[in-house]
Parts: sequence; structure tokens; C-alpha cells
Amino acid sequence: MRLIPAPALPGLYARSDLHGAWRTASHVALLAATGAWIHAARGSWWLPAALVAHGLVLVALFAAMHEAVHYSAFKSRRVNEVVAWLAGLGILFNATYYRQFHFAHHRYAQDPSRDPELLTGPPPRSRAAYWWRATAIPYWQARVLNLWRLSRGRFEGLDFIPATARPEIVRSVRATLGVLLALGTASLALGTSALLWYWLLPLALGLPFLRLYLLSEHTGCTENDDGLTNTRTTLSLWPVRFLMWNLPYHAEHHLFPSIPFHRLPAAHRFLRAHLGVLASGYVRVQRGLYGALDR
Repeated sequence: MRLIPAPALPGLYARSDLHGAWRTASHVALLAATGAWIHAARGSWWLPAALVAHGLVLVALFAAMHEAVHYSAFKSRRVNEVVAWLAGLGILFNATYYRQFHFAHHRYAQDPSRDPELLTGPPPRSRAAYWWRATAIPYWQARVLNLWRLSRGRFEGLDFIPATARPEIVRSVRATLGVLLALGTASLALGTSALLWYWLLPLALGLPFLRLYLLSEHTGCTENDDGLTNTRTTLSLWPVRFLMWNLPYHAEHHLFPSIPFHRLPAAHRFLRAHLGVLASGYVRVQRGLYGALDR
């Protein structure tokens, strides 16, 4: 069954450098604005709010990385790769590794034995596990472990990564470590705490929101290959959709992964009546997920 009429598909699949550049520039501008807010709020009671706001924009770099990993943010393959790598660096995630991880997730979405998202981070089964996920401590642990292992060419347990892709991942991860080492060395040499105030602390405050956001995409959906029921689309406010590059239209994305972010709202209009898991807001989703967990 063709859920989207064939004549409409070419327009939906069309990538746009203009849309990609505009969304990237907007994201950078928001980072600059919230960073300036932190600077202005130092020593005031506004500082916690500024740190959280900056953290939310920082963790939304995940969405930029995700879109560019699909090579759909821009027409240029090279520009997509550069934007994905830089966005991943912002959240301590290597985009070259994530590309293989994410493609395997699309190929085996919600298959408990093959989906790497389920294998590396199964959904919480208890409320204690839910709050542990929300702390983002497992995320920090996974990022540090992955950077260390992959930089040494160790891929044990990562069978979803083909052998042909592994040398590129090793080089990319080593480049990530090189940048982190250079930034850390420069900070010590200059005696500045800028990395802490404008990056690491806001990132730590923002990651719990990202962890719960990502939990909303598939948790509680069917564990089978039916794209209409194994992925959740969440109808959210415009600021969330904008910041997350329309990723809340997640079932649409999984059904048609080559449709770029700026055309997902149009795809939603074709698919809405067919979607099996459609939610109205992330707060409602989280309440439902939390309420279904064991105490």
C-alpha cells in the first residue's frame, strides 16, 4: 500500500541547501544567544535558567547530527558530513560511529535481537531505571567508553558496524579525542573555565531532557517491523519541532527516512490518518510511560 501518492514523493524527497543552511545558522545563533545569557547572568539568580536554556539548545545538536547523518540536511554530501561531525562533537558523540549505529537502528527498528538502540540501552522496566536513565549518567559512561574503545580499534559487541566502515570510524574518533585534548590543554594554559560554564555544565543539565525525549520515540510501541505502530510521532509545540529539526515527526521519518527535515510536516499530512501511535505532547507521553512502569 502506498501511503503517500507517487506524484507527491519527488517534492517530498527534494533536499535543500537553503533550508539546511537556515536551520544550521538559526541553531548557531541560538547557541550564541543563550551563551551570551550565561555571560550576562553570572553572579545573578538568573544563572541556573540561562544554563538550562543553553543546555537545551546544546543537546538539540543531536537532531542536527541525526539529520546530517542521513545526508538530507543539505544537498552536498561533504557539507552533511562536516555538520554532522561538528554537531556530534558538541554533545560528545562521534557522528561517523553514529551513522552506522543509526542505520542499523533503521534497518532493525524495534527488533529486540538486532536493533542497537535496544541492545545498548533497553527501555526501563522500573521507575528506578527510568530515573537512572534520566540522570544521563549512562550516556556519559557510554560516550567515554566508546571514545576510548573505538580510538583503539576495538569493536567487540558492535557487530552492526561493517568491517569496511571501521577504519574511518577509528580516524574520526581519534580526531574527536584530538580536539577534546586540544581544548582541555588550551583551557589549562589560559586558566579559563569557559569550557565548564559554556559547554560541559549546560550539557550536563540538558542531557536529562534529551534522554527522556529519545525515550519517547519508540518506548511503549510494538516490537515488530510495522512502521505504523513501532514508532511514535509526538505532536508538540513549534519551538520543540524547530529546535529538534522536526524529529518529533518520528514515525514519518522512519517510514520515509530520505525525506528531509523541512518536508516532514508535509509528509505528516499524508500519513497522519494511518499512524498507530500518535501522541499530543511529550509531557503526556512521559506520564504514560512512567505510569506503566513497575514501582
